[in-house]
Amino acid sequence: MRYRWSVLILLGLAGYAAGAHAGDAKAGRRKAIQCQTCHGLDGLSKIPEAPNLAGQPEAYLRKALTDYKTGARKNEMMSVVAPSLSEADIDDLASYFGSIQIEVTPP
Repeated sequence: MRYRWSVLILLGLAGYAAGAHAGDAKAGRRKAIQCQTCHGLDGLSKIPEAPNLAGQPEAYLRKALTDYKTGARKNEMMSVVAPSLSEADIDDLASYFGSIQIEVTPP
C-alpha cells in the first residue's frame, strides 16, 4: 500500500512539473513578432548569426531564454531583448517555436 502511494505521488509531481511550464503556442506566435527580424516568424533564421528556433525542444528554448534574461547566457542582441520577457512570455515563445514542425532532407 505504501509503495502505491509513493508511485502516485511521484506521478502526480511529474505531471505537475510538466504542466507548470505549459505555454500557449497561439499567444507565443503573437509575441514572436518581436523575434522575426532575426529568427523569422517561422523560426527559420533570417541572418547567419541567429539560430533557427523552429522545432527546438521547448525545454531548451525555455532554458535559453531564461538564461538570457538572467544574464547567465550572453549575447549582444538577446541581452537587450530577453530581460523584458515575463515567465509567461518565455513559456509561450518556447511553446510556439517548439511546436513548429520542420522537415530535414539530406542533400
